[in-house]
Parts: sequence; structure tokens; C-alpha cells
Amino acid sequence: MNKAKRFFIFLTVLLTLLAGVMVGMMIFPVGTPKESEAPMPSPESLPGFSAESEEQQKSDTEKPQEIINPEGKTLQERVAPPPGYERTEARRDSLTTFLRKYPLKKAGKPVLLYNGEEKGNQSAHMAVFKLPMEKEDLQQCADSVMRVYAEYFWKTGQKERISFRFVDGFQAEYTKWRSGYRIRTGESRSSWVPGGAHDDSYENFKKYLRMVFAYAGTLSMEQESKKIKLSEAATGDIFLYAGSPGHGVMVVDVCRSSDGKKAFLLGQGFMPAQEFHLLKNPLHEDDPWYYLEEVSYPLQTPEYSFKKGSFRRLEY
Repeated sequence: MNKAKRFFIFLTVLLTLLAGVMVGMMIFPVGTPKESEAPMPSPESLPGFSAESEEQQKSDTEKPQEIINPEGKTLQERVAPPPGYERTEARRDSLTTFLRKYPLKKAGKPVLLYNGEEKGNQSAHMAVFKLPMEKEDLQQCADSVMRVYAEYFWKTGQKERISFRFVDGFQAEYTKWRSGYRIRTGESRSSWVPGGAHDDSYENFKKYLRMVFAYAGTLSMEQESKKIKLSEAATGDIFLYAGSPGHGVMVVDVCRSSDGKKAFLLGQGFMPAQEFHLLKNPLHEDDPWYYLEEVSYPLQTPEYSFKKGSFRRLEY
């Protein structure tokens, strides 16, 4: 076979082999797959992933807003309005503002009686107000409400409004007491008698209050109030059962939702005389707000039940 013929056969074989390689590469491509075709990494393969952390994030997202802040030092700081609600607007010199800014005892503190002992039931309150207490068994339920109003009028320069009715119908005006008159009791009706010099001190104010607490109560409070609708609820309004004994609790704050729903907080003193405290709502342990749409009669508070028609507004 001559050289030309051998070269032609070699070239034919070489071209045939090259063609086969190219066809094989087209059918079976090699190299890194396209990015779009690369398999997605599983969550478990990502740095820092754990099933627990994913569940915790989901839980934190779904967790409702906390209403109670144990670090809060006042009513407004301690108890937030529920989600979707805002506290109602209030003037700087209003009873509402006075109570919202009123100092509270540290979270978890017990309710104390007038003699310093702990109240038997410590499960009814959410917080305790630092409202002054007298050392006699006088400042009970209705008296605690009167003490709130009296302290508010005293501290906001409205002393002429401090006036409370005795059960016998006598009107005990602080300004009269301050000017030196005293109250004679034990007859068919109490009366004023001369008793000393003008005295505008806080100590004399407390003496006046002890006299009020001794001779005023739920029965006289009923005389100084009028029935109102629950939808009208405002700070200072009361649920009242007038009797001997009776009971009363006081609205200490109000909030409202954007669609007009209303909720309120209740405070009370009780028997024996004890510190004024914020009540829980038996319907939800960690939320002390009473929602109007939930209220039905008899209204059940932690320690008392009020019938329909017991909601009233004081005329102080």
C-alpha cells in the first residue's frame, strides 16, 4: 500500500473518532449544572437553623401584646390598653389623669389592712394604690372612693369641692371644718358647733376624713349619686349596693377602640378597712379590663356581685 493510501485511511479513522466524541458530548453533557437547575438547599442545611428557632419566631409573631408591665410605677405605666384600644383623652387637671398617674406599690405586693396585717384574700387584685390609709377600721369600700375624690380635690386646689353627706343627711363640708367648726353627732341629725381656729393643714384634713368615714357610707353615697347607663362609663363612676353593709367599686380608667367599643378598670377598698387596689376581671386572669360587650348582670367582680341598675355617677 503506498503512502498516500495509508494517509487517507488514517485521516478517515481520525475524523470518525472525533465525530463520535462530539456526538457523545452532545448527548451526555459534562460540567456544573446551570444555577437554575441546581437543587435548593434544605432549611436544615442553612447556618444557624433549628426547628425550635423557627417555631419560636412564629410564636413571637403570634404572641399578643402584654397588658401588664410589672415595672410600671403608675396605673398608666402598669396597665396598657388592650390591643386595638386607646385610653380616652383627659384634661391635665382631671380625675382621670390624677388616677392614671397615681403611684402604685411594687408588683406582687399584698393588700394590707388598716392594722398592717395582710388581707386574707390576695387573689383579687392586680395592683395596689399608694392611697393613704388611716389606722382605724374606718376607710372601707365607700370610704375609699371618698378618699380618692378628697385627695384629688385637695391636690388639685379644689378644696371647696370636698363635701360628703352623712347617712343622716347632714352635709359635711371641708371648708366649714377648716374654718374651725366641728360636727356634733348623736342627736336626730348631726350639726355644726364652734370648735377652734382656722386650720388648713393636712393633719386637720385627715381628722375631717376620719369623721366622714365614721358617719358616711354606701347609704349616703346612694343619696349623692344618680343612675346612669353603662355605655356612659367614665372615671369616678361606681357600681354600688347601698346597705349595711353594702359595697361599692370605682371606675379608675377607661379606654376605647377605634370602632367605639369601651372598656374600664375597677378599683376598690373593702371590709375590714384596707388599701385601695385594682381589681382583676374574673373572665380573664391576666387582663383586668372590663369590656362592655362582655358585661352582663349580675356583674361579677372578684369579691362581689352587682345587680342591674347599680351603676351610678357621683355628684361631688
